[in-house]
Amino acid sequence: MPTSTALRQRFDGAIAGIGTTSGTRIVIGMWPRSPLGSFADVMLERPDGHRVLLAPNQDVVEFVSATYNFDETVLCDVTRGREGNHWWVKAGALRVEFEVGKRTALGGLLRLVPEKIATQTWFTAAIDPIARVVMRGVRTKGTAGAGRTEYYSALDQHKIVAAQASWEGAQLGTLTPVEPPVSFGFGSTPSAPSLVRIITTITQREG
Repeated sequence: MPTSTALRQRFDGAIAGIGTTSGTRIVIGMWPRSPLGSFADVMLERPDGHRVLLAPNQDVVEFVSATYNFDETVLCDVTRGREGNHWWVKAGALRVEFEVGKRTALGGLLRLVPEKIATQTWFTAAIDPIARVVMRGVRTKGTAGAGRTEYYSALDQHKIVAAQASWEGAQLGTLTPVEPPVSFGFGSTPSAPSLVRIITTITQREG
């Protein structure tokens, strides 16, 4: 009898979701451990809905573009850094700085779940209906395109309490909620600006 196996790719890092008073919403992925090596990328959605991917190399462009939907992709250096609670990201024409604050109540709850359980795909799928109700636009399981399934396993969450961003030197404004939800894929970041410690697992059946 034929059998099938699931190919798994795991991205271990953090996601920052930021809204700005200009209406531009910014999602920053920082992945020190991934099948593509250590990298950061930025997904940006303008007020008119135009979606841009800023990525550091062609492998990241191809993988992320196959997983999410964009109107434009930009290949550019993406660098990141931090000093204490102050974080910064430079990606092509984009500059972002943000301050990370206290752990949220949700972050405290997430830390109660052992990582070995929290990162199991069955557990992540089971809490998806809860995430949909508790946080508008947020999903923990969905399609990743090309017959793949993506699971977002959140392990911790901290508030982002201040931010400023610019594009080609023009200021994008100060921090606001991520509203409306971004539309790159099946789910958005939380509307309250936050830094989420996360492990993303992408599976695909083979055979």
